[in-house]
Amino acid sequence: MSDHQDDDRADALFGALADRTRRDILRRVLAGEHSVSRLAEHYPMSFAAVQKHVAVLERAGLVTKRRVGREALASGDVEAVRSVASMLGEIEAVWRGRVARIDDLLAQPTAPPATPSEQHDTTTHTTQEK
Repeated sequence: MSDHQDDDRADALFGALADRTRRDILRRVLAGEHSVSRLAEHYPMSFAAVQKHVAVLERAGLVTKRRVGREALASGDVEAVRSVASMLGEIEAVWRGRVARIDDLLAQPTAPPATPSEQHDTTTHTTQEK
């Protein structure tokens, strides 16, 4: 997969997870398969709105749906959730490295500040002759 495709995938995953309702739906379908109509019972919104949330999760690859008769059953994709965790782990490693470098710099001994007698006037004065 190219870097651009990786970025698109990350955008889809994190975009889908950016919404509280979608995160809750994902938690529910990771625990077990649910019909979209059953999921809709848990939220103060229309069936169509819940269906749209499930569709966003499905496009991101976090949820799969299958039809059983008239019902669409949704289930969570554990591997997709693991890929999100892996991406977050990579980001965490970068930031931990940066913080460690800052800590190292702060731990290095520094020279004490100069006393007034040690400070020199570094300003140069020039005079112009006419």
